[in-house]
Amino acid sequence: MRAAVLHTIGDEKFDIRDDVTVIGPAAGEVHIRVRAAGVCHSDLSARDGGLPQPVPAVLGHEAAGDVLAVGAGVDDLAPGDRVAVNWLPACGTCSFCRRGEQHLCMTHVVTGYVMPRFMAGDLPVFGMAGCGAFAEEMVLPRAGVVPVGADVPYEVAALVGCGVMTGVGAVINTAAVRPGETVVIIGCGGVGIAAVQGARLSGAAVIVAVDTVAAKLEVARRFGATHAVTPDELSDLSVELTGGEGFDYAFDVVAVPSTLRTAWAAARRGGTVVVVGAGRADQQVEFSPFELLFEGKRIVPSLYGSGDPQRDFGRLLSLWRAGRLDIEGMVSRRLRLDQLGDALATLGAGDVIRQVIIHGDGS
Repeated sequence: MRAAVLHTIGDEKFDIRDDVTVIGPAAGEVHIRVRAAGVCHSDLSARDGGLPQPVPAVLGHEAAGDVLAVGAGVDDLAPGDRVAVNWLPACGTCSFCRRGEQHLCMTHVVTGYVMPRFMAGDLPVFGMAGCGAFAEEMVLPRAGVVPVGADVPYEVAALVGCGVMTGVGAVINTAAVRPGETVVIIGCGGVGIAAVQGARLSGAAVIVAVDTVAAKLEVARRFGATHAVTPDELSDLSVELTGGEGFDYAFDVVAVPSTLRTAWAAARRGGTVVVVGAGRADQQVEFSPFELLFEGKRIVPSLYGSGDPQRDFGRLLSLWRAGRLDIEGMVSRRLRLDQLGDALATLGAGDVIRQVIIHGDGS
């Protein structure tokens, strides 16, 4: 099969090979044919070293496709079933899973850092987060796939598997925004636009989208933002809308030191800053003990939208079927595998929300 192999961290060129094979499926695993794979900022971070990634590797973690085969012990899936990929599958037995915090389970992801998922000729190749969606096929643990209806287009299922789950989940699961509350969302890429939609679904009275790219502000308004401004305009808008008190919730989808400080400043006293973006492990942001105490604000993480994919993917698709969650409209470009480098270079530019790599006909 074909796959895009990254040999060196920071390399902007991928080795598009046609001699790649999957390893497995072993017991408890599922072999799928990938039909659509979203291009996420996390893929760019993994390529450039912002997120840890052993190499050589096949990147990509936001995907959907069809079951080709199952390993021993998998009796609830069959070849031909349509599935969305859950890149953060829960093991079901660790302390986090037992507490009901499945989104904090790292069992399968950590395994992906030490266990190759592919062979490129005689070369073992890792899959990002144990996945590797920039290949025509993947092998995943059973918990790493969620069945979806045959009526769900592959690209819709793919986006639910990461960007939509992360953005909508941050609002609905992590923050539990209530009708009438005020929200500011920093970063209007795919996850940010999903968060805007989550705020709309939650009944937020004020939804402020913030981005440095003017075209993205227009997009955010289309998806439900009541206001859309650049970072330099946010303070004046806060005075206008809240009397300078600040917003109930500030979601940082970018998660670099400057945006985290912006989110902190934008949240009201007693408000909540929700960290949605992954950022970089080598960056630091400073807060004084005094401001942490006297501002009374909470800083909470939202890994994968605090989601339970086995439960939440179906809920998100029900909202999509009802016309209340626009997922097709988030797809800005459809590309082929050999255009992956161009797709990563385009991230953050213009009005691009989500780009999707189509394997085969993608229908």
